[in-house]
Amino acid sequence: MKRRELIKGLGLLPLTGGVIGGVLASQPASATPKQHGAKRDLFEELGVTRVINAGVTMTFLSGSLMMPEVMEAINSTCHDFANMYELQDKVGAKMAEMLQCEAAMVTSGAACALLLGTAAAITGKDAQKIKMIPNLPGPRPEVIMQKSHRYLFDQAITTTGAKITEIEGPEEMDKAFNINTVLALFFNAAEQSSVSREDFVALCKKHNIPSFIDAAADVPPVENLFKYQKMGFDLVTFSGGKMIRGPQSAGLLFGRKDLIEAAKLNHSPHEAPIGRPMKVNKEEMFGMYAALKSYLERDHKKEWNDWLDRIERIRKKLESVPTVTGETYVNPGPANAFPSLYISWDQSKVKIKPTEVQSDLQKGNPSIVANVADKDGAKVLNVGVVLLRPDQVDIVAHRVKEILEKAV
Repeated sequence: MKRRELIKGLGLLPLTGGVIGGVLASQPASATPKQHGAKRDLFEELGVTRVINAGVTMTFLSGSLMMPEVMEAINSTCHDFANMYELQDKVGAKMAEMLQCEAAMVTSGAACALLLGTAAAITGKDAQKIKMIPNLPGPRPEVIMQKSHRYLFDQAITTTGAKITEIEGPEEMDKAFNINTVLALFFNAAEQSSVSREDFVALCKKHNIPSFIDAAADVPPVENLFKYQKMGFDLVTFSGGKMIRGPQSAGLLFGRKDLIEAAKLNHSPHEAPIGRPMKVNKEEMFGMYAALKSYLERDHKKEWNDWLDRIERIRKKLESVPTVTGETYVNPGPANAFPSLYISWDQSKVKIKPTEVQSDLQKGNPSIVANVADKDGAKVLNVGVVLLRPDQVDIVAHRVKEILEKAV
């Protein structure tokens, strides 16, 4: 029996008694890592600056902060081994139940989901194709995208060896399908669409080609987790490390069962398919499961009101500075559709520009990252509140006020 077959088969064997049970059963508590008395501060030890994120979920800022339930899932599972085939299958099955879809899997972020979904559409379960991708013989597979939907992350599509066919409008899309077409991708956060989501899905179904929607940053609202699959998209991806607040490097891919099963075959722990370098560890799988469960069970109305309360606290403190005014701004989405605070002032009296406040905030320790936005043709400071820890709300308010007061 080959090593990979033995490893995969372990998930089907009982782990009590016998040789396998003796080898793989949980070890006594003494075998777990020992806890040291002194608490290490790794930020201090490595000289890494702590950052307060008064912006949005950006990968370069390490995504979002994981929920306590996620950390509990990670910490409670890190001391035992698991068969990764079995874990991916069982986590995926539970997530599919929660998402009310045929199948689901954990990926290493939404970008990995784009690659795996495309690979699945190209190879299906064909072992030879899985082995050869992205260097398949013959014409390159084609993925249809709207011209206005081209974006940085579509490189994940071409990594599979596929080429992107750009279209504009339903008629052009209808004519673009051919024998080499394997998939059509819709970028949900695109500013403009020449083909509506509904028409996009309908045309894919007409030509029997899978439709895929990238909705990576598009919760809240929570309803979006169900909305696009109900429209008929065959594959959907969301980032796990943004507002779902799972591990930063985790993502969700869900939809049609045959495509998800093919995506798994193109992924780790299978040895050497195109997705092998994008492996997800067991803690991230448990953590992503816990994050999704927590997100779906959360009181989203209360959470939204909490965000508005934070905005009000900061606004009141800042409006004590002459000419400073604050206004709640709700991003219309679909990406980053949550409230933030727009702050403006009379720059002839408070002699500092929003970009300069932004820079001063970032230079502090802890560093505070905020954004600058356009409002009615003028620049304003945009302070995000959704990613702040409760204890950071007043820190941000105090620091912004301090900078503005010095400029009076």
